[in-house]
Amino acid sequence: MIDSHCHLAGDEFTADLDAVVARARAAGVDGALVILGAEDRAECARASAVSHAWADVRFSIGVHPHQAGQFSDDPAAAAKTVRAAIDEQPLARAIGEIGLDYHYDFSPRDVQRQVFRAQLGLARDMRLPVVIHTREADEDTFEILHDEHAADIGGVFHCFTGDREMAKRGLDLGFHISLAGIVTFPRALELKEVARLVPLDRLLVETDSPFLAPVPHRGKRNEPAHVVRVADVIAELKATTTEVIAASTSKNFARLFRP
Repeated sequence: MIDSHCHLAGDEFTADLDAVVARARAAGVDGALVILGAEDRAECARASAVSHAWADVRFSIGVHPHQAGQFSDDPAAAAKTVRAAIDEQPLARAIGEIGLDYHYDFSPRDVQRQVFRAQLGLARDMRLPVVIHTREADEDTFEILHDEHAADIGGVFHCFTGDREMAKRGLDLGFHISLAGIVTFPRALELKEVARLVPLDRLLVETDSPFLAPVPHRGKRNEPAHVVRVADVIAELKATTTEVIAASTSKNFARLFRP
């Protein structure tokens, strides 16, 4: 099984990284896609420790919409920063997470949109898939994805929290849908329907560690080992086995991110 989205290079894991990796392996997690902020030099530097601790990790690098405001004066510079970080990281396999976040609005919305477009252009140029973050910005997200011909790029809507209609729109673009610990929450009824809807060949599972720990770990730091719990719940919803979910999502990950 693969954790398709986690933040193992964050400060939260520096003290016990080896133990976190050991627990993941013991749980049957074979690898992970670790997200790096291109503008965060310290995080990018910690990537070497992560890959040393876990040889089967790969990286995705981008400017998160929360950080887009750092490029208000020159949104195109965000893409240049991402490209420079990718050039320095031989295990980079994707651009992201990138997108729009209108919930927190930590960056001006117009700047978020410009930075998002710039990074999609970079993804086209580099022929890399994208990892999409979208929150309360569905219409603008899809408009930009269509404008920038994202169907030619491919990628994943990470930590998907939308409804079935949004999932269908993402699938129609040729994108994958990744489900995280939220699908285990008792009240996440619509997301459970999304889990039933998404075909096995377009599904990914993730933790978004250290965030969003699944039931029964809610309130604690999340970690890649817990992706198995996400797969367990999806298997129940799809009336299949965890082994089938693990095999399908691992195959999808390999096809999308070329490990």
